[in-house]
Order: sequence, then structure tokens, then C-alpha cells
Amino acid sequence: MLFNFKKSYKFATISSLYISLFLGVLLGITHFFITEIPILYFVLFIIATFSFSFLVLQYRVEKFIYKRVKKIYDDVSLLENSSFRNQSITTDMATLTKEVQKFAKDKKLEIETLKIREEYRREFLGNVSHELKTPLFTVQGYLLTLLDGAMDDKNIRKKYLQRAEKGVERLIYIVKDLDMITKLETGDINLELSEFDIVEVVQNVFDLLEMRASKKNITLTFDVKYKQKVLVFADHEKIQQVVTNLVMNSIKYGKENGTTEVSIEDLVNNKVIVRITDNGEGIEKKHISRLFERFYRVDKSGARSEGGSGLGLAIVKHIVEGHDEKIYIESEYGVGSEFSFTLEKIK
Repeated sequence: MLFNFKKSYKFATISSLYISLFLGVLLGITHFFITEIPILYFVLFIIATFSFSFLVLQYRVEKFIYKRVKKIYDDVSLLENSSFRNQSITTDMATLTKEVQKFAKDKKLEIETLKIREEYRREFLGNVSHELKTPLFTVQGYLLTLLDGAMDDKNIRKKYLQRAEKGVERLIYIVKDLDMITKLETGDINLELSEFDIVEVVQNVFDLLEMRASKKNITLTFDVKYKQKVLVFADHEKIQQVVTNLVMNSIKYGKENGTTEVSIEDLVNNKVIVRITDNGEGIEKKHISRLFERFYRVDKSGARSEGGSGLGLAIVKHIVEGHDEKIYIESEYGVGSEFSFTLEKIK
């Protein structure tokens, strides 16, 4: 076992010096009053006493502190056994105290992190349970009603089966989003990068969501008419999903007779920023920091009545960050919101 003792040397040296001086004075008195001792023997005696005292004291100090420090380490489990055995033991109490405080701080931080994760896990499981429970009970209710006799009425049977189908579609939607968010959070994003026109992607999303927007008389529009293509380098399918989720959100939380506007602007370093702006109800500041959390909803009752899995913004964030890009949000309660994200532009 290797030892790296520094201050203990000083301790043993001074202690040995005291012992040697004491015995030297005692021997000197004996020499003066009793008998004459050759000077050489006197010097050798002092050196031998000093050396013996130093070795004994140093060894005892090492063993004494080592045993007690190791017991402390074993008892409180502040140090891993492997690191303790492989590293030199120190009797420098200042260094030792600093080392123990560092490990205690690390352990405290680890415990706090585990508590946060446990709380997050409980909240996540509760949210998943709630999201799945609603459509499941809906489907079950309609099917039980049909089995109890309503199946004989053709009109009721068709209506209830259609409603049950919507409940199943909602379940499938939630499960698909759960599967995607799991893959994204584990880094399994598998981007298929290619060149494409972001203006065309936005227009496709407008066409896809036109009917949904028309139910609230919300206008989907560009800020200007883009006569030329804006080519970007990214995963076409996933970026279309990002735009779809953001535009759907603007419709879901938008006001009647409102507007959702998309703008595409050039940035430095061959980047473009895509902005989705609405004049809806806006978001209070206390909610903004949590918007990209899984299942987090600003208006829980209203959002659920509009459908969705509650994972849309979390998926958006992971896809954008998977491209090594940034996503931003600006919102003023009662005025509207703007979500924006960057993409790499093709020259």
C-alpha cells in the first residue's frame, strides 16, 4: 500500500526532535554528574533516538488515521471502495476534509437529482394514465351501451360505433406519440437529411389543416408571397411534423376569426428562422418555461376537449434539437404567441 504523507512528516519530525532533545538533555545530565560518555556515543545516541522515534511515530500516525478514516468511508459510503483502494491514503487533514466535503456535496446533488427524477416519473405516469383513461372509458361506454341493447337500433349503432372509432383513433394517436417521444429522448432520431423547400412544406401543412382552421374561421397565411424557393437541409418528414404541430397548436388555442401567420427570414451563418405567429389567447409567463414538457397543458380542460396527445411541443423540441438547431417562444397573454425555430439554409 502506498502512502503519500506530507504534513505527517512534519508532525513526526518535530515530535521526534522533542523526544531526542529530552533524552539528549537527560543523557547530558547523566554524563555531567555520573560518568563521562564519549561525544561520539552521545551524538550516535541522539541520531538513533531521533530515527527510531520518527519511524515509530510516523508508522503509528499512518495506521491510526488510516484505520479510522477507512472506517468512516465504509460507514457513510462516501467513497467507492475501488477509488479508495487505488488511491494513496492521506493524513493531511485539510485535504482529507476537503475531499470528504466534495464527496458529500456530490452525493447530496445525486440524491436531489434522483428525487427530481422520481417526481418527474410519478407525474409522467399519472399523465399517461389520465390521457389513456379518457378515450378508453369513452370506447368502453359506447360498446357497453351497444351490448346492453342499443345495437338493435341501426341509427344509434352507427353513431356509437363512429364515436368509439374516434376514441380508438385517439388512443392510437397517443401511443404513436409516446413511441416517438421515447425514441427521440433516447437519441434514436434517425434523421434522413435532404434538400427541400421549406415554403412548400408550410403550404402543404396549410392545405392539410385548412378544414380544421375553417371551423374557427382562422386564416392560415404567409407574411408575404414567397416567389422563390427557400431551400433548407434537414429531415423533410420530421420538419413537416414540427410545422404541423406548431400550426395545429395555433389553431387549437387561437381565437375565432383569428390569424396564423408564417414567416421565413434569413439569419447569419447560412441559417433561416421559421416563425409561426398567432393572435390567440397567448400564454402566461409562469407557463412558458414548462411548455415543452411531456403532457404539460396550459388549459387542461380546454386542451383535452380539442384532442391531441399532449406531446406535440415535446416532440417539436426534440426534433429541432436533434438537428442541432434552436426553438424559441415569445408570448403575451391576451395578445398572442410566436413559436420559431432555425434551420440550415442551402446557399
